[in-house]
Amino acid sequence: MAHVQMMGAARSAYESGEPVALVIAGDDEGLRLGREALALSGVRAGGETGFEGAAAALAGRATIDLILVEAAGAPEALLDTVLARVDAVARERECRVVAAIGEAQIDIAAAHLMGRHVQLLCAPGMADRVGALMLAKAAAKGDQLHEGHRETEAEAARLRRLNDEVARIADTLARLTREEEEVSRRGGVRDRGNEYRGPDSADQTDASAQEIRATIRSRRLRAQYFDSELFADPAWDMLLDLYAAELEKRQVSVSSLCIAAAVPPTTALRWIGTLHDAGLFERHADPSDRRRAYVGLSAKGMAGMRGYIAAVKRQGLAII
Repeated sequence: MAHVQMMGAARSAYESGEPVALVIAGDDEGLRLGREALALSGVRAGGETGFEGAAAALAGRATIDLILVEAAGAPEALLDTVLARVDAVARERECRVVAAIGEAQIDIAAAHLMGRHVQLLCAPGMADRVGALMLAKAAAKGDQLHEGHRETEAEAARLRRLNDEVARIADTLARLTREEEEVSRRGGVRDRGNEYRGPDSADQTDASAQEIRATIRSRRLRAQYFDSELFADPAWDMLLDLYAAELEKRQVSVSSLCIAAAVPPTTALRWIGTLHDAGLFERHADPSDRRRAYVGLSAKGMAGMRGYIAAVKRQGLAII
């Protein structure tokens, strides 16, 4: 009877234009957290299920706008297939996905869930869940966020700042790349009379992996003397780490990149998704283990980094 009432409420919510959510949880605690988060965020419940019944629940509910995944306690054998199915359904039906995961689940979640329709939360609190659900709700409705939701507005403003920063980085890298291409078209000749050139800088237009790693270590040293949040720049830290990995011919997992970002995992995952959407990162599946994904610089990202390094070297400046 309770199940019938829940589905009846879901149909009513759907008909009124309110987004409807399906909760998929790994254990009873996840179901409890999901119910509480939906209630606090004002998202209507359209059903709930464990991972064992997730496939049937996804197939049997056509009126779903949002999928909330509580992955803690999920059977490892089912995590891969359920997350893959969640992503497939979300893309097919244009649903939003909010997934609460543990640190040990970062790689498998990122292997399946990445894109503008996904918010990955690593070891989140209730406020994190509610904020993500309210953003997903607003996106699903296609409406502007209401002024009364101050916490949602703050989160939306923070995401806009993230997007603006990524756009700035992408524009800068693209400009540097265009400059390099222009120099190449002119046979490498340009007026450098007003530029400072360090010793032998004309021959040093690229950096070694050791030099990039030294730059990263130097950036990390600041945290010993200043609050790390004062200099938080996860996008650039990740670009540097992936550039060094490319020079080293080494693959980088999503979880490793989160560590390199030196920010909380949820923040790092948000940045990875944003940089991926900006065309600077590429995700590669591990051919030997579909539960793991690697991240690398795209051709656009690699060209931008090479352009930046070359421009810095020509002017005798340090990589920062």
